[in-house]
Amino acid sequence: MTSAPVLALRGVSKRFGAVQALTDVELEVHAGEVVALVGDNGAGKSTLVKTIAGVHPIDEGAIEWEGREVHINRPQDAQHLGVATVYQDLALCDNLDVVNNLFLGRELRRRGVLDEVAMEQKSRELLDTLSIRIPSVRIPIASLSGGQRQVVAIARSLIGEPKVVILDEPTAALGVEQTAQVLDLVERLRERGLGVILISHNMADVRAVADTVAVLRLGKNNGTFPVQETTQETIIAAITGATENAVTRRAARTAEAAK
Repeated sequence: MTSAPVLALRGVSKRFGAVQALTDVELEVHAGEVVALVGDNGAGKSTLVKTIAGVHPIDEGAIEWEGREVHINRPQDAQHLGVATVYQDLALCDNLDVVNNLFLGRELRRRGVLDEVAMEQKSRELLDTLSIRIPSVRIPIASLSGGQRQVVAIARSLIGEPKVVILDEPTAALGVEQTAQVLDLVERLRERGLGVILISHNMADVRAVADTVAVLRLGKNNGTFPVQETTQETIIAAITGATENAVTRRAARTAEAAK
């Protein structure tokens, strides 16, 4: 990547009282790039995402947006820049249909009245563009599968035309087919030129769609790896902080058996 990153974290630190959650963290996300943010539980992934999303303002360091330093103190600041975050709980309203979930808080009005026709049309156009398949845009969210709910939540994040989308464990608790549907959508986000931050514990998902893997360990950077040039064993070693683990031992046994 030679162009300037759309989003960059420079020496970002965050503490909560006596707890140092992040220390001098560096991260870059370019347009059209999927960056997988990985690490063990408690590594600081959620805190890092919330600093970008404006939930937890940083204590030290700088956040750059398209090459200039910006201050993100509230979620509205992140949204105005062009950062959209899809949290693991999705925050969908089960009793509302797809259209009303997509435009929740961003409703279109005409002469002071909700423009249901325009919202339905734009919903269909957005879902068609992303190749999202659901029975109807007027079906209640409660009637959708887990994978369909996930892709609707991701589609909703695009209503504001963001430049960076953060996905927090988007395939957690999904089946094989539903996971494939979500990963296909992640690839389409990249094709649209968006920067994507993908938080995941699933190395298969990471290797399927990510361009770069950024590892956090104990609130600090512990390596940034191009996916195509890095083994899974190397990434897991960076996550665990150990040069030897079950995965590396299994790989060694396999290599020995092949001789």
